[in-house]
This record gives sequence, structure tokens and C-alpha cells, in this order.
Amino acid sequence: MAKLKTHRGAAKRFKITAGGKVKMNHTKRRHILTKKTTKFKRGLRKAGYASPANAPTVKKLLPYA
Repeated sequence: MAKLKTHRGAAKRFKITAGGKVKMNHTKRRHILTKKTTKFKRGLRKAGYASPANAPTVKKLLPYA
């Protein structure tokens, strides 16, 4: 059987942790930041985790991660 190709877009956005969770950065930190509260922006600094519903889809895109 042929090797599977990694989805390059997903590889740049997601990492699989040792525990099997899908780690990702939050959205809404690029532009139009003046109207967003400091508290909101501070919460976006830390990485987030994909929901359990979406995690299997992401893992399928990253076969060797």
C-alpha cells in the first residue's frame, strides 16, 4: 500500500500531543484588535485544543504525527 500524504495545511495549524489531543492556536488575533477587550485577547494567547468531535478528522489529516 502506498504511503499516505500529510495534509500540509493541517500540519501547519495542528500538533498532536503525547496524550493524543489535538493542540491548536486560537483565531481572532490577527487584526481589528482595538475593539476587542484586553481580557478577550489575553485568553487567546494560550493554545487551545480541538473539540472531541473534530479531533478524529484532524488526526486523519496528520497520519504520521
